[in-house]
Amino acid sequence: MTGLGELLDSRGARLALKLAGVVVALGLVAAAGWFWLRAADTRGQAALAGVTEAVQQGEGPLATPEARQKAIATLQAVLAEHGRSSAAPQAAYQLGNLQYQAGDYAAARAAYEIALGKGATGSLRTLSASGIGYTWEAQKDYATAVTAYEAAARGLTPKQFFFEEALLDLARAQALAGKPAEARATYERLLKDAPETRRAEDIRGRIVALPSGSK
Repeated sequence: MTGLGELLDSRGARLALKLAGVVVALGLVAAAGWFWLRAADTRGQAALAGVTEAVQQGEGPLATPEARQKAIATLQAVLAEHGRSSAAPQAAYQLGNLQYQAGDYAAARAAYEIALGKGATGSLRTLSASGIGYTWEAQKDYATAVTAYEAAARGLTPKQFFFEEALLDLARAQALAGKPAEARATYERLLKDAPETRRAEDIRGRIVALPSGSK
């Protein structure tokens, strides 16, 4: 019995050592993976920072088509190489803005959708979702723009940044889509939820300008 006990103890000790070794190995792999991800994320952030000048030169109404296309190409390269970086949503949003300015609304919409798909949060989420609405509105697809603006405004509270802008976008699209009653309700909601807005007079003017009745 003693021999059997010693044998079992020996086997148990070896098994415990093996298990301990596996745990240590897994810990090392996890640590290595974490450091690799951090390094990759840092590289992505650095890549986005590195194209800032090109993006700035490509933005705005005074930018040349060549400068804009160069900025678009640099951001596409950043996304292609660092698509899993935390910089990806910002890069995709900036790409969408540039493509919107270039009049390529389908490409801009796709870029904004990438920003959302890669985890854009907070103001960046709202701006990307609103950007999708702008592309549909630019293409005069007002009904789809309404849906996009509803998604952008969903969950926003009066104290959050872009709350007013999101509701103004929604109401404008509702009016353009031939839904004056819905537009009026959205404007009135804005006046009720943000009574201190500096745009109160403008909003009241928009309400008066809406056609009577509903569709």
